[in-house]
Amino acid sequence: LKAGKTIPKDIQQEILARVEQFNQQELQLEIRYVAKCKGMFLYLHRADFGGRPQPIARLKFTGTINAWDFVIYKYSHDDYDPEETMFPGTEHLDGTIEGAMRCGLEAYSV
Repeated sequence: LKAGKTIPKDIQQEILARVEQFNQQELQLEIRYVAKCKGMFLYLHRADFGGRPQPIARLKFTGTINAWDFVIYKYSHDDYDPEETMFPGTEHLDGTIEGAMRCGLEAYSV
């Protein structure tokens, strides 16, 4: 995958479907993930109890839907930190979007 590429439209549609399915099957009604694609990145935000969606993680597209590179959002730095690897939920990181969302639920518990 060349630099500057974007996530293909069909993959973007699958991302949205998978995030919505996760929201419906695994979360309470007041909590939901919101996915935004920008360039090669998928930004996962989570809205808790009707609040504005807050950043949780950034995933980098590696060319396949089930092999994302995960970076956690660090509120102390107001940025995504690729050096940060010690946080709750890392056992869920398996390259999938669902694994990233499960990790986010532990890293930033509700």
